[in-house]
Amino acid sequence: MTGRGPTRRKEGVMEAMRNRHVPRPEWRAFFDAFSHRYEGWLVTVRVLHPRFGSQIEASEIPLEGIVATDDAAEISLHLGRAGNSIEHEIRSPREVWVEVSPEGAEEAVSVESEDGTKTIIEFRTPALPETVDGPVH
Repeated sequence: MTGRGPTRRKEGVMEAMRNRHVPRPEWRAFFDAFSHRYEGWLVTVRVLHPRFGSQIEASEIPLEGIVATDDAAEISLHLGRAGNSIEHEIRSPREVWVEVSPEGAEEAVSVESEDGTKTIIEFRTPALPETVDGPVH
């Protein structure tokens, strides 16, 4: 399902963003494929809490992967490199959205939890899915 999302100011111009909803039964496969495509890419993780506001959990850290449990009761973000890793748990997720630019590049993933907390994983440099080969090692 694709729909018109909010607008974002980019280089002084307001542009419409397209958001794609990821159905719950597809989370595990989606995050497996997503992790494979973007392993090693620099991401920033923001947590928007209804009471505590916006906080940056990690800034420009390489993505190791994102994993959804079989029952979709939890989603785990794995960032960094071996020996210097960060793990961020998202409990009771209820919705997953992918923010897509007008050109079709995946720019961010948003996970909303039952308590209204949103965790947003943003790429430093978005790219069109067909141009992504994976990280250079």
